[in-house]
Amino acid sequence: MNLTLKVWRQKNAEAKGELVSYQADHVSPDMSFLEMLDVVNEGLIKKGDDPIHFDHDCREGICGSCSLHINGRPHGPKQGITTCQLHMRSFNDKDTIVIEPWRAEGFPVIKDLATDRSAFDRIQAAGGFISVNTGGVPDANVIPIPKVIADEAFNSATCIGCGACVAACKNASAMLFVSAKVSQLALLPQGQPERYRRVQAMVAQMDAEGFGSCTNTGACEAECPKEISITNIARMNRDYFTAKLFKSEE
Repeated sequence: MNLTLKVWRQKNAEAKGELVSYQADHVSPDMSFLEMLDVVNEGLIKKGDDPIHFDHDCREGICGSCSLHINGRPHGPKQGITTCQLHMRSFNDKDTIVIEPWRAEGFPVIKDLATDRSAFDRIQAAGGFISVNTGGVPDANVIPIPKVIADEAFNSATCIGCGACVAACKNASAMLFVSAKVSQLALLPQGQPERYRRVQAMVAQMDAEGFGSCTNTGACEAECPKEISITNIARMNRDYFTAKLFKSEE
């Protein structure tokens, strides 16, 4: 396969960026998208040019680092996968592929396609945890949890924090990410003592990071590589309003 790549190049958050065209020739259909970029970078390095900067780590769809906007869609044309799981057989010979970073105030560009997503870390640190007393680890079956609830909590916990929900949203909202992190604890007994403090703290931090509001278009759910459900957003909203109600009655 011979492809034309239009890649966003930007030296830093303050610099003006632009799309730069590159040729990717003799690309194997069995390559992953990131492997294709590796080959392009090898060619750039041999020429003495600056390679394309992009984030990656596990390359197994687990870490959420490989956050690229490909032909206008987060993680590319396939559903339920990350960029590192996207293979070049999803494209055709002589295609033009436009590759851009996430576009959001909360995700400033570091360089080229790499963005600073530490805003998600700060949201997690604001309340995405439970406080427990030190001591021996309790047996797993001490607190019985219905399987339906356990499964739903697990499905929420599969969020890898890649930020595709933010990139897909016209408002750059982080509601799907935050609601998944809220829900994975709100559904379980261990998360109940701090349930309402947690949701208020995490939503406040989300707003402070500059993410937009949710208008329920569903784009976040459609583009999420782990197919996190927007029912989490409804659950988080209920908890948030309940927390505000309790606070007003104090």
